[in-house]
Amino acid sequence: MDDTLERIADALDRLSPIPLDPPNFDQCDAFLWQANPIGLVPVSNVSCVDINLLLGINNSRDTLRANTEQFSKGFPANNALLWGARGMGKSSLVKAVHQDVGGVILIEIQREDLSSVGELLNLLRSSSRRFLLFCDDLSFDHDDTTYKSLKAILDGGIEGRPENVLFYATSNRRHLMPRDMIENESQSGVNPAEAVEEKVSLSDRFGLWLGFHGCSQDIYLAIIKGYCKKYSIKITNDELYAEAIEWQATRGSRSGRVAWQFFVDLAGRKNIRF
Repeated sequence: MDDTLERIADALDRLSPIPLDPPNFDQCDAFLWQANPIGLVPVSNVSCVDINLLLGINNSRDTLRANTEQFSKGFPANNALLWGARGMGKSSLVKAVHQDVGGVILIEIQREDLSSVGELLNLLRSSSRRFLLFCDDLSFDHDDTTYKSLKAILDGGIEGRPENVLFYATSNRRHLMPRDMIENESQSGVNPAEAVEEKVSLSDRFGLWLGFHGCSQDIYLAIIKGYCKKYSIKITNDELYAEAIEWQATRGSRSGRVAWQFFVDLAGRKNIRF
C-alpha cells in the first residue's frame, strides 16, 4: 500500500509544473519567451533602427513613444495594436521606441506560444521591473482558438493584467482575423452576431490602434536619403533617385522595407559596412 502511494506521489510530482525562477532582469533589457522548453531567453543585442530614421509615420511614432514613456514612469498606458501595410515599419517602431525610451524590458512572444502566456504573467507579476510584451505579425486563421489566450494578456482574467505589463502587437489585419472568417461567422451558427462580436471585440481590447499605410515616392526616397546620410554614403541625388525608383519598380511595391533592401544593396556596392 505504501509503495502504491509513493508511486502516485511521484507521478503527481512529474505532472506538476516546476515553478519558474525569474531570470536576472539586470542582465539585459530584452528577452524571448519560449514555451518548449518554457522560459525566458536573454537577447543581448536587439536588431533595431534609429527612431529618427523612421519617416512617414510621425503620428504613430509620437503616439506610441508617449504611451511607452508614460508606462516606463509608472503611469497608466494602453495596449497597442499596430496594423496595416506590410513593410511600413510596424515592428521596427516598437523596437525603436523601446530603445529610445528605456527603462522597460522588452519580451517578444511568438504567436504559437500565446497559450503559455499565463505562466509568463505569473512570473512577471511580482517583479519590480516594467515589461513590454511584443508579438509581431499577429493574426488568427480558421479554427484557431489561440486568440482566446490573448485575452489573458489584454484583460488578465480574474486577477487582471499585471500593472507592470503592457502588450504591443503588429498585424496586417485590423481585426486580427481574415475578413471571410468574420463573414462566415455572420452567416452561420445559432447566434452568428455573438460569434462575430467575440472575434471583432478582440482588437477592441487594444486601447491604441495605430494604422500604417503605403508610402509615397517622396517618403520612400527620403527614407533612403536618411540611411545614406547616417552611413556617409556618397552618391548624387540624380543617381540615387534613378536607382531607387528602378529598384522599387522591379519589386512592384514601395515601402520602408523596400527602401532598406535597396540601401543594403547600395551599401554593399559602395563597400560600406554597418
